Amino acid sequence: MKLKSIRALSIVAALLGTAACVHAEVSELKVAEQYGISYLPMMIMEDQKLIEKYAKEAGVAPLQVSWAKFAGGNVMNDAMLSNSLHFAAGGVAPLITLWAKTRGNYDIKAAAALNSMPLYLVSRNPDAKTLKDLTEKDKIALPAVKVSIQAVTLQMAAEQAFGPGQQNKLDSLTVTMSHPDAMAALLSPSSEITGHFGSPPFQYYELEKPAMHTLVNSFKVLGGPATFNLVWTTTKFRNENPKVYGAFLKALDEATALINKDKGWAADAYLRISKDKASHAEILKILNDPEVNFTTTPQNILKYVSFMNKIGSIKATPKSWKELFFPEAQNADGS
Repeated sequence: MKLKSIRALSIVAALLGTAACVHAEVSELKVAEQYGISYLPMMIMEDQKLIEKYAKEAGVAPLQVSWAKFAGGNVMNDAMLSNSLHFAAGGVAPLITLWAKTRGNYDIKAAAALNSMPLYLVSRNPDAKTLKDLTEKDKIALPAVKVSIQAVTLQMAAEQAFGPGQQNKLDSLTVTMSHPDAMAALLSPSSEITGHFGSPPFQYYELEKPAMHTLVNSFKVLGGPATFNLVWTTTKFRNENPKVYGAFLKALDEATALINKDKGWAADAYLRISKDKASHAEILKILNDPEVNFTTTPQNILKYVSFMNKIGSIKATPKSWKELFFPEAQNADGS
């Protein structure tokens, strides 16, 4: 009898151990970001090891956080669908595409917004005063043809300029390039790139050069301030890793608060972490731009959704912006 009792207890212990392993949270968190000052909250999260700090407080330790940098949201989406990435950060359009594509399986949603800031299409073509002046000789660099937020914003601008059904009129002029490479190409007289639909800080650096001018401002296209970047993950990851997910959100909140509390400190942090060769004054000027806002509250998300659905890029449409976000973000006064 004693032997049977010992065996029974052993079986129970083994089952409990197996259950504990099944429900254990990840020991390595894989996070991806892109280029530019818009990702400053995530840069600070990495530099200050904020996710690790809050994970430890939640009892998940040690947590290793691996960071990767991608040129565009399309590549990050592929990495997430292959289960090699836990959190991705990028533009609104890639998130919307992935949300619509994964409903009923991965159920990918946004955890939070990262910022609200304008995107400029900067041109060096002296004859191009509006989009209607562009010709086949012009080449526009952006992070990902057709799918990046810059590409979708250009389609919206093209429809406004050329009329309904003309959203793809300028797609043939677009070229996929990372922001650093695109800026270098735009500023090179020998390059075929005559325009760059970029982001801060690159667009500000470009506009300081002679002959550079703005053809498109995303805020004007959308009729007001709008979210540029968000961070997203799968429903499965959130459900299976509630403590790590919560630690990520707390880290993001702290990083955002640090930026907004002291823009001078934030400028120094950006220069130190990014190794950008700009001056402190240049970066501080960008951070003090009233249109540049680091916030986790989404703005004007549904305008992108409506447009992408209208042109057939996505089949599903949410009734509210909240359907695109996990519950923790739904209390925000978003749009």
